[in-house]
Amino acid sequence: MIIVTGGAGFIGSNLVEALNAKGVSEILVVDRSADSRNLANLRLSDLMQPDEFRRAIERNALAARIEAIFHQGACADTTCDDRAYMMDNNFTFSKEILQLALARRIPLVYASSAAVYGASTVFEPAPKNERPLNLYGVSKLAFDNHVRALVASSESVVAGLRYFNVYGPRESHKSKMASMVYQLYRQLKTSGRARLFTGTDGYADGEQRRDFVFVGDVVRVNLALAEGTRSGIFNLGTGRSRSFNEIAGTIVDRIGAGAIEYVPAQSAVAVTRRDPMTPNDCRTRWRLRETKRLEISSNPKTSASAAL
Repeated sequence: MIIVTGGAGFIGSNLVEALNAKGVSEILVVDRSADSRNLANLRLSDLMQPDEFRRAIERNALAARIEAIFHQGACADTTCDDRAYMMDNNFTFSKEILQLALARRIPLVYASSAAVYGASTVFEPAPKNERPLNLYGVSKLAFDNHVRALVASSESVVAGLRYFNVYGPRESHKSKMASMVYQLYRQLKTSGRARLFTGTDGYADGEQRRDFVFVGDVVRVNLALAEGTRSGIFNLGTGRSRSFNEIAGTIVDRIGAGAIEYVPAQSAVAVTRRDPMTPNDCRTRWRLRETKRLEISSNPKTSASAAL
């Protein structure tokens, strides 16, 4: 059996789909979402609420043979200020899953986040670069640090992936939490206009940049790590930043209609961002620096134009 927490969500359901494509259907999905649209055409053997899954861990009531755990479930609301709720979901629950994986020598690949870098301008996974700006980033960093303290003695794979800006199929349910790519797509489809930031702090209109990574590539890295021998905490992005103009322009080209509108930052935030951000934040939080790369396979990354 394979366990996918957050399996009804964006990345989790794409993982389940990829496992199905490999002929795997003995999958336990752990998710509290009452919206099962992402699971409608997928094959799995069981579905549990997180509380039920936690009780099963405590009672040692899970299947005897678990081949891998993909821990994608979390409170991902970057505006949440309920510390108890955030830390229980993203830290304590993750520790319980880690203890299960270590005790039974099960490969564990879990979702961290580039939000741990926060105010830093260097995105190398090292404590000196980790300066989260919100409770979500704090909770993710707390678990990363817990893993760091234990990973050297682990007898099975434990890999944390710091996702940058993931986009792709199965994210429409996320509403304000959906990727910038999806937000721009919805704007263009509904109003015919993509709203981007006006230029500030040395950037021209719409030239703020991020590393956008396709969910299919994220899934491939998850699967490769679970099947490999490499443990640690890694960045997961393309290694190349793209401007909002480039992304919006590509979507306009694919749709065949639409235009880009430039508005002051706080006007654009309401429709394009999931947390308050100024143009200066775009500069400091998403500037890319070359870092050590984890080579997963020889397969090329999905190009942005093809993915979009």
